[in-house]
Amino acid sequence: MVGFGFAAFFVFGVALVLIGANQEALRNDLGLDLTRSGLLVSGLALGIGVGVVASGPLVDRLPRRPLFLASALLAAVPLLGVDARMGFGCVFVLVALLGLGFGAQETLINASITESFGAAAGRPLVLAHAAVTLGAMLAPLWIGWLAEWTSWTASFRATGVAQLALMVVALGVRFPAPRHAASSGHAPLRAALSLALLPFLVASFAYVGIETTLTILAVPYASVALGLDDARGLAAISAFWLGLLAGRLAVVLLRRPLDARLLLGAGLAGALVLGGGVGAASRQVELVFAVTGLSMGLVFPVMIALTAERFPQARGTATGLVAGAGALGGFAVPWLHGAIGDREGAAVALAALAPWAMGIALAAWLVRRGERR
Repeated sequence: MVGFGFAAFFVFGVALVLIGANQEALRNDLGLDLTRSGLLVSGLALGIGVGVVASGPLVDRLPRRPLFLASALLAAVPLLGVDARMGFGCVFVLVALLGLGFGAQETLINASITESFGAAAGRPLVLAHAAVTLGAMLAPLWIGWLAEWTSWTASFRATGVAQLALMVVALGVRFPAPRHAASSGHAPLRAALSLALLPFLVASFAYVGIETTLTILAVPYASVALGLDDARGLAAISAFWLGLLAGRLAVVLLRRPLDARLLLGAGLAGALVLGGGVGAASRQVELVFAVTGLSMGLVFPVMIALTAERFPQARGTATGLVAGAGALGGFAVPWLHGAIGDREGAAVALAALAPWAMGIALAAWLVRRGERR
């Protein structure tokens, strides 16, 4: 299950940076400013949010393989259907549908891994999520090379073909049976709805908002705020995801229990790097983004693992709600900071992400209090 999850999350990582890495071509074809670019990314995040939340109760009750096949097809169709002659509204709808499919896949894989490994699921889940960072790290380089030869639509369609390939592989994968197959449809939801879930929701909202905003504003920050080539901005995206990958792999090797103290340290470190690196206007943009990723790479998978551990009777629903909060952050934060960037500049927009990182630290402190009790 971990190997299949790794492959699926790798393709997910590629999809997460399709818009940011193709931003120049999309701007030329669709006439995008920073606000509308942020809105397009927000459409992807909105689709992911609906997908992870809506699929949670289904994952807790229905057979997993048909659910995965349906979600992969839902993601593949808009990827294969994009066209450079489409208007902004049509592309927005396709991107939202793409997010819907990937969101359902995320909840399904998270729940399947945590149920397969039980209390020891933390490190396998972190390893699977490392594939997201690997895909997002390598994709901008591949997309930049592909753009020299063809249209931006080629990278979208190639990702759609990868989804079709995953559907074929899924036919041979053994998915764990749903925990609540014979129970009331409201049982998983009742088990997950608790004030104890609130800190996880806050941390997820803040983290995905930071991750998405850094990806979409990297190129304008490098080119406009620092006067560097666009290629340096693309390199910063890859450096950020490389940092995330290194941070997640370090957690896999860490010989200590995974608890909220890791989230607390990651939030504080992220706030320090964002506030200091961007505030100092360092021209080593790749280094700043890489260290940010390294500082915060563990946040999302550790948070999902802790959520599954805290709500064992509703892993699909609880992790779906938490991932949905992240998708909401990925919708709202890039839109907000894109508007800040249009008004005050990309540097101010990025530096203003530091308070969100502090929010992660505060949420982790609340989770830690709950662990002690």
